[in-house]
Amino acid sequence: MILSKWFQFIAPNFKFYRDGFFEFPFVANTPELFIESTIKSPGSKHIAKEQLVVRNNPFIKGSMRYRKIDEGLWLTITNVEFKHDSVIKSVYAPDIPSDHYSVTFSVFESEVQLNNVFIDKMPFQNKFWAFKKPGVDVGACFYKGSKCLFYIYYISPSWLQEHIPLNQLDRNLPFKKFLDSDKGFVSYQDIVPNAVKLSQEILDTFKTFGTDILNKTVLKAQSLSLLTSFFKHVFADNRDDDYQEKGSVDYKKIAKCELLITTNLSKPFMGIDALAEQLHISTSKLKTDFKSVYGTSILQYIIDKKMELALQLLENTGMQVKQIALQVGYDSPSKFSAAFKKKHEKLPSELRPE
Repeated sequence: MILSKWFQFIAPNFKFYRDGFFEFPFVANTPELFIESTIKSPGSKHIAKEQLVVRNNPFIKGSMRYRKIDEGLWLTITNVEFKHDSVIKSVYAPDIPSDHYSVTFSVFESEVQLNNVFIDKMPFQNKFWAFKKPGVDVGACFYKGSKCLFYIYYISPSWLQEHIPLNQLDRNLPFKKFLDSDKGFVSYQDIVPNAVKLSQEILDTFKTFGTDILNKTVLKAQSLSLLTSFFKHVFADNRDDDYQEKGSVDYKKIAKCELLITTNLSKPFMGIDALAEQLHISTSKLKTDFKSVYGTSILQYIIDKKMELALQLLENTGMQVKQIALQVGYDSPSKFSAAFKKKHEKLPSELRPE
């Protein structure tokens, strides 16, 4: 698709500023078209030899690396910082087939306010996975200053059938129920152990791809290992969901809800009703939309994030376990340890004896 045609297609979908957000569509029919449209977007510099696109415009700065890993399997790795509140939305050219699935691993960096004399803020990583069916419209909201890293695998049906034969799944598995439903995507929290480390190794292979003749084989092995781990844990997920669409999701308010939760993990939760009132949304819609986007209830999400923050405090500070328990809202160290073990399968004392 030549640049003039791309702009002609994008123009009707481009809502430059709406409800406090700048809105940007991206063409999602095929990985090649997505990469081409990124290369040709304003403020982009393409370094073809490295399969790298450097981007710096009034709205975002960062880079995107891309590579065809196997026949029917592409990977893009995007590192971006948003300069304004923005919405990124998929759009599809009507005359081009769209049959690729996608698996996305996202890492978002933010800061959590702590109630501590010596440490008032703590860097915090949010990690999410999503599986999307072909041709499905998706959108994501990002606030000014957000720093995000996206690993997006584009997977053809033939590659998926050869390596992950989904048609052989037990029809009673929740993921199989999702595949058979009308819902277009499903999301998970940090479902793959060591995903950040494994993905960083893949990024390192991207960056040094031309320095070793074995890197093509290495990258394919790394990607297959990570995707296999993702599907293995997804198949084991036993969430209770009917996977029925329940109306359009208000992504902007859900993004604001998630931001309010993760930046205030050390404070008492205000309650769902108060949260809904602050967001100007009904309590029932907030619950439904949040679960649709994040795959879990708000209350369970808060517990999970508190335990992730506790893990990062254990690993990156010298705070005592009882102090960490207080930071994430537990007056009882024993109840905190039980919640921590349920999430991480180890007691805090096993990770850092005191």
